[in-house]
Amino acid sequence: MAYEITGAPLHHRLELDGRERLTVSGVEDVARFDETCIVMSTCVGELVVTGEGLHIGKLTLDGGELHVDGHIDSISYEEPAAGHTSLLSRLFG
Repeated sequence: MAYEITGAPLHHRLELDGRERLTVSGVEDVARFDETCIVMSTCVGELVVTGEGLHIGKLTLDGGELHVDGHIDSISYEEPAAGHTSLLSRLFG
C-alpha cells in the first residue's frame, strides 16, 4: 500500500531561528538525511538543508511539518535527481 497524504493542500513555509533551528511546513517526503545534509520533497519542490550536527527533531507528514536542529549552513531548492526514490517510497512502495 502506497503512502498518500489526504486532505487540504499543503502550504509551504520556512522559519529559521538563528542558524540553529529550522521549521519547514509543506513537507511531503524526506528523501535522505544525515548529520550534514537533509533532502526533502516539499509542495513547491525539493529542498536541501546542509550544515553540521543536523538532527530531525520532529517530523509530521500528516501535517507536513519538519523541525531541524543543528548548525545550518545553507537552504536551497534543487531539481530532483532522475531515478532517485525516497526513503518512504522504498519502505511503503
